[in-house]
This record gives sequence, structure tokens and C-alpha cells, in this order.
Amino acid sequence: MILASSAVAAVLLLAGCAASGGSSSAPSGIVAPAQGAKEGSASDGGLAGDAATTDQSVITTGWITVTVDDPAAATDDAVALVESLDGRIDSRTQQAGSDDQRASAQLTIRVPADAVDKTIDELKKLGTVEQVSLSSTDVTLQVRDLDAQIKALQASVDRLLALVDQAATTADLVELETAISDRQGQLDGLKSQREYLADQIDYSTITLDLQEKGALAPSVPGDFWSGLATGWAALTAGLAGFVVALGFFIPFLIPLAVIAAIVVLIVLLARRGGKKPRTPAPPAPPVP
Repeated sequence: MILASSAVAAVLLLAGCAASGGSSSAPSGIVAPAQGAKEGSASDGGLAGDAATTDQSVITTGWITVTVDDPAAATDDAVALVESLDGRIDSRTQQAGSDDQRASAQLTIRVPADAVDKTIDELKKLGTVEQVSLSSTDVTLQVRDLDAQIKALQASVDRLLALVDQAATTADLVELETAISDRQGQLDGLKSQREYLADQIDYSTITLDLQEKGALAPSVPGDFWSGLATGWAALTAGLAGFVVALGFFIPFLIPLAVIAAIVVLIVLLARRGGKKPRTPAPPAPPVP
């Protein structure tokens, strides 16, 4: 029991020293990811460094604007194209045309990174290309850092799990379980970040904006009858708005009217009570 307790305490103490030396933000008993990354690269004999020089992780994003005759039909063609390239549609929005707005559609396309150029070329065939933009972001260092942290934390969790059966006291077992839970939480978070980053690398994001061709109808009436119709529509719309506003304010006007009536009544009663009765005028003297 003494040897087992000493082994557990020694492992936690060494892990705490490694965490304090590698990263000041790591809790006690957690191996610092940076320190673990350095040890992993050294134990691999430089293989990690060689891989980093040959493998490059790049995230490609872009957008393209195309004017088409029918945005709905062009949207269906774009979806079929993406499916043929083993891609997916993350979002899709369509707007119908009106008097003051052309029909349009917007799609967020995810395609394999090696099919970006082919996708752009095929999307250009949908109509007249207005704008195209592509950009790439190198995330190689971020990927290497995440991989090193995941490797170090996984090794640390495995070492602690191996010591659970050797815990001699309840205090040692609780301390081990706390350290394992903390490291496992960090490990799961790093794995989620790595999976999201891998998805962004493997599948490039392209935003497709489809606009209907043609000019909008003029908003100014062109003759007498169209002007009359426009004026009548404006009048009815104004009256409808007035009725709506009146209906909105009526609940507020009723209590105000009651209060005003009470005030007026009080003022009238006060004036009537304050008037003094008039004394009759003396009779006129008789005329001789």
C-alpha cells in the first residue's frame, strides 16, 4: 500500500511539474500540451517535422455571382452538380421576383478541396458570371499543434487509467479520477476542434449567388391611368394605415376621455358653488 500510494503521488507530482513548466494555464496534474508536443516530436526521431514540411493543410473559400434566366432552375442544376462531385449543400435560400425585386437564390456549397476548380468552371456555365473570388488560408501550424496536444493528453490519460487499479486509498482514487476527468474534458474539446478543422480542409466552401436577368419595371407611372391607379392604391393604403393607427390608440383614448370628463365636471361644480346670490335692486322712486 505504501509503494502504491508513493507511485500515485509521484506520477501526479511529475505531471504537475510538467504542466507548470510547459503551460501556466494547465491545472495541477495535467501534462502541458506544448511540452507533450515537444516530447512527441523528439521521440519520433524527426518524423513529425519531415511530415510537416511535405503535408500542407489549406482551407479554401470563395463566392461566385451569376445572372441566369431562371434562378430556380439554375439552383436545381447547381444542386445536381454538387451531388455528382460528392459534395453537399449546407444552406439554400430562394426569393421570388416582384415589381421592385428580381428573383434570386443563394446557396452555400461544400465540395471536396480537389474539385474546387471543376466546380467553379461548371457553375460558370449556368449563366453570365458577374464576380468570382477564391481565397486560401494555410492552417498547417494549427493542425500540427492540435495533433501534438491531442497526442500528449491521450498519453497522459492512458497513464492515469493504468494507475487507477493501483490506488491504495480512497483519497488517491479520488485524486486520480479528478485528474482523468479534467484531462478527458480537454481531450474531447481538442478532438472536436480537430474534426471541425479537418472538415474545413477536406471540403471547401463556395457561396453561389444567382440573380435573375433583366431590368426592373419602372416605378414611376407612365400614363394617366397608371398614375390614377397608383394614386388610388396609395390613398387606400393611407386610409388603411389610419384605421389601424386609430384602432391602436382607442384603448388609450377612452381612459383619457373619462379622466378629462371628471376634471371638467369638478371645475363646473366648483364654479357653481363659488357664485354668490345676487341681491335684488332697490325699487325705483315714484315719479312726481
